[in-house]
Amino acid sequence: MKQYYVYILTNKNNTVLYTGVTNSLTRRIWEHKTHIVDGFTKRYNVTKLVYFEIFNKPSDTIKREKQIKAGSRKKKIELINKLNPKWNELYNLTLLYK
Repeated sequence: MKQYYVYILTNKNNTVLYTGVTNSLTRRIWEHKTHIVDGFTKRYNVTKLVYFEIFNKPSDTIKREKQIKAGSRKKKIELINKLNPKWNELYNLTLLYK
């Protein structure tokens, strides 16, 4: 079954947050890390995966992404702190979800 992901990235100082959605978490995070795609994450060097959720339906994934994006920065930080209080890099975990 196909899986879909909502994720939050930050920079090395944990000061910038970016929320995205993808159907291939490993590939997408690798694209952010290697700066293949121009834009916000490349400009602000936002490459550290600190949070993600897994979904089975694209519509649920997009709905959740919009929920997270609509929330305040404080809400995003609370979300990350709940599951990853040390803000560890989670990229290696994505290899389990290929």
